[in-house]
Amino acid sequence: MVGSDNPEAGALLSVYRSAVPTGARQRIVRGMPVPVRKAVKSSLTAADSMRSAAVVWAMGGKRNAPRHSAAYNNRVVRVGRRHMRALLVEGATDWAARARNLNIMVSVLEAAGIDHFCVRGTNSGLPAVAIPADARPQVEELLQLAFAQAPGYVGPAGGNESRMEPGDEERSWRQLRKHKVLRVAWYVCDPTQQLVFGAANGCDLEVWTERDGELKAPRPNRVIDAVPLDAPRKSAPQSLFSAIPPAYETGTARTLAEFAVPLPEDHQFPIDVIYTWVDDSDPVWRESRDRVRGWFRTDGLHEQAANDSRFTSRDELRYSLRSLHQNAPWVRNIHLVTAGQVPSWLNTQHPNLRVVDHREIFSDPAALPTFNSHAIESQLHHVPGLSECFLYLNDDVFFGRPVTPGHFFHPNGITKFFTSPALIPGGGVSPDDLPVNAAGKNSRWLIAQKFGTAISQKMKHTPHALRRSVLQEIEGTFPDEHTATQHSRFRSPGDVPIASSLHHYFAYHSARATVGEIQYRYIDLSADLAERRLNTLLANRNMDTFCLNDTVECADPEAQRDMLACFLNAYFPVASPYETAGHANVLEQRAEPEKVLDAADH
Repeated sequence: MVGSDNPEAGALLSVYRSAVPTGARQRIVRGMPVPVRKAVKSSLTAADSMRSAAVVWAMGGKRNAPRHSAAYNNRVVRVGRRHMRALLVEGATDWAARARNLNIMVSVLEAAGIDHFCVRGTNSGLPAVAIPADARPQVEELLQLAFAQAPGYVGPAGGNESRMEPGDEERSWRQLRKHKVLRVAWYVCDPTQQLVFGAANGCDLEVWTERDGELKAPRPNRVIDAVPLDAPRKSAPQSLFSAIPPAYETGTARTLAEFAVPLPEDHQFPIDVIYTWVDDSDPVWRESRDRVRGWFRTDGLHEQAANDSRFTSRDELRYSLRSLHQNAPWVRNIHLVTAGQVPSWLNTQHPNLRVVDHREIFSDPAALPTFNSHAIESQLHHVPGLSECFLYLNDDVFFGRPVTPGHFFHPNGITKFFTSPALIPGGGVSPDDLPVNAAGKNSRWLIAQKFGTAISQKMKHTPHALRRSVLQEIEGTFPDEHTATQHSRFRSPGDVPIASSLHHYFAYHSARATVGEIQYRYIDLSADLAERRLNTLLANRNMDTFCLNDTVECADPEAQRDMLACFLNAYFPVASPYETAGHANVLEQRAEPEKVLDAADH
């Protein structure tokens, strides 16, 4: 409830009074009936409490501080070349911002008794709420009142921050009356203000026009473009609308029957994630690796098969998990496959995360210990409880912006894979081949034997969309090669890249995979231009996924660590629920705040 004894209301009203002229405030308030004004204020408080519930989930069930404390404050943030008002929210994420905007919009309309319904299937990918055209004047006044309580912005749908105007000003709404679809957003930011969620995370307001006894949609959607005026409304989960994950669901919303049922485009199957990870600083693991490496002659291994850079961990897993939580919260469970190791900072009590030892998945225990990623990948489909469809990631792969299941899987479960311009060298396998090239040649030979085609392209370093049943079929189809790969303790010329190459081409030839498209960047941390490329990636944030990798030992590892620390802390400042609170973060300790801010400005 909003009143003079409410510190939160006092802060918001102070911002409102400083931003809106007295005359305009009086006209807005006097024009609304007192019960409606009270209902809108109450609904805003309730809506933000629901948003807080989403953030509580985001932070692994930890209760956030009350909004009137230092943890929740209004901020002026820079978005492009503009300065805009935003609410500081601990644990802010893209998806939670979308859920909050939808929830506030629905709550305000319901509080005032305005007819409305949520819409699915628009191209914006954002939540959308429809109102009849004759309700538009009242809705504008309601939203002006709502924006007076919680500052936000309105603009034409499809526009960016440059076209968003303060929503508590009559002038803003007057300028937009020629548009039948508006973008409404209450901005939020994380405490570092590196992340600001605004127009790209808003809620669209569609004005449906009455004609011939029907309401007509102002823009296309993939469900229905006209409904009878008296079409019954029904309740449905908010997660149905515009791909908001169920984890961020904050209640139900009013919609039409046509929008409340599953569509052919919906991904209705669970998707898990598998990470493989190793801690090279573990003295027990290092002693085991060095002992096994001693079994091989010096000239028996390629220099890139067992060099230290292949096993180096710089806490990348922590940030890859942050990227997953921030940008792909629709994932069901996470399986971390390790050689009996557990990161010291990992929240092993999280209900959706499980650490899996190599001994649980290797069909032949005699193949252990292994230090070969190809061998480990050959056993991923043995992970207990793994979903049929899953993503496989190394810890140096990150989600760079919000992605959906559709980036990796078709709605019918067919997987997508992403070919690289890099080609597999011609000819047969040679002892001088780089391990990655030898593996590609072996994959090419097996596909040729089975399907009669010659593959030529390598794969991008992205999350790999895999099917458990396909991996099982590969194990049965190529038993000798599969067994040899499992028993190869370091990368060797006989390895087959089962998860990262063979699966994709095998599934493609059996009509279970297609070539996909994804916005992706690979950055070699040892390259001369690595820092410039990282700064560009941070400034634009326009890649779906990216990989930060090095396959050779760096001449200045300390400088490389500092560079990586600055980048990862700036790109992923929000901790995930998979981290234990207050545990030391090596990269955060190394990153100097001024370097992080400078990197973001480049």
